[in-house]
Amino acid sequence: MGTAQVGSVRSSEAVLTIDQVAGLGDGRAPGPVFVPFTLPGETVRVRGEGERAELTEILVASSDRVQPPCPHFGACGGCALQHWAEAPCLAWKVDQIRADLGRAGIETDILSPIASPPHSRRRIALHARRAGPGNVRLGYKARRSWDLVEIAVCPRLIRALPQLKAVAEPLFQHPKSAPTLHLTWTATGLDVDITGVERKSGGLSADRRMRVAAAAAAGDMARVTLAGEILYQARQPMIRLGPATVALPPGAFLQAVPQAEAAMTAFACAAVAGAGRIADLFCGVGTFTFPLAQIGAVHAIDSEPLSVKALAGAVATAPGLKAITTEPRDLFRRPFLAQDLKRFDAVVFDPPRAGAAAQAAEIAASKVGRVVGVSCNPATFARDAQLLIAAGFRLERVLPVDQFLWSPHIELVGVFAR
Repeated sequence: MGTAQVGSVRSSEAVLTIDQVAGLGDGRAPGPVFVPFTLPGETVRVRGEGERAELTEILVASSDRVQPPCPHFGACGGCALQHWAEAPCLAWKVDQIRADLGRAGIETDILSPIASPPHSRRRIALHARRAGPGNVRLGYKARRSWDLVEIAVCPRLIRALPQLKAVAEPLFQHPKSAPTLHLTWTATGLDVDITGVERKSGGLSADRRMRVAAAAAAGDMARVTLAGEILYQARQPMIRLGPATVALPPGAFLQAVPQAEAAMTAFACAAVAGAGRIADLFCGVGTFTFPLAQIGAVHAIDSEPLSVKALAGAVATAPGLKAITTEPRDLFRRPFLAQDLKRFDAVVFDPPRAGAAAQAAEIAASKVGRVVGVSCNPATFARDAQLLIAAGFRLERVLPVDQFLWSPHIELVGVFAR
């Protein structure tokens, strides 16, 4: 049996002591050497070369190690941390926020985190692979691989799987097709938007479209779309956002877990209480817009015209709100300018993972006194926060939100004031 040397695993087999969990959820031994599914303080036997090794045996286990709840754990690439007890895992995620802010020179009050309960997601994406005529496999990508781990035990999926496979089977008209089924559970049933289907030579034939529709009808699905094009619709998928009911456009963005969404919107609303006019930037279909409109008038902006149209159409479902106005606008190419913000008391912005540097610079240059930033990427949040802080804002507090259990991801809502 070999031993690990500093810098890498020098032999095909080694014994290592894990000193921490790294940013992607793998355990790290001095060197560094990264070992998946290991925890701080564990002594493990591994096999591999270079800076990455595979776990072969746990010699001394951490007291924080637990039995993973899912039988697919280890093969499936969807979760990295099911072997870690909830409290230390959540504390580690909060430390990732603290570290990202620290690297940007930012200190603030980090509040107790909000954790989503298991089996609470309303949005997932399943990959489909053809295993032979009439035989479709449906599941998640394997860890560090394009292979598929077929899902057979997910409580939320188990009843829908047979008909979802039937929906996927006609999609393999072209050999280059690699369908992904984006599922959203709505108030009126399951909404399925399909991507990854090769659409050359006219796309799916009429016969295959009919087979998709028949499978969707047999599964009592609300709607099936192919990259936004409706293949089947029995009912308009509807979603409740605060006091409003929104007709969901195909493929529209939603927060993955309703409980996490409720915590984030409540926190944002408390932060801007008393504001007369609020700008909701990167508004989507209105996740924050409708709760904010219970406080003040809201101007909602997003780059997706269908999302903005759906938001505007839902205003009538929630009488008694303050005025809501909407605007389709690419905030990356055409950020809402500092002069545009003159008439607003507060701003809420919820950009994609890349953050919103251009928009943050305009907010920084404005006279707005209160800003709420929502982020699924603490590193880009910290970058954008630097721009606001340089302009005189204080990052008063941050709420961590663990929306994706057992993954290394953590989200946050930050409150700025000046």
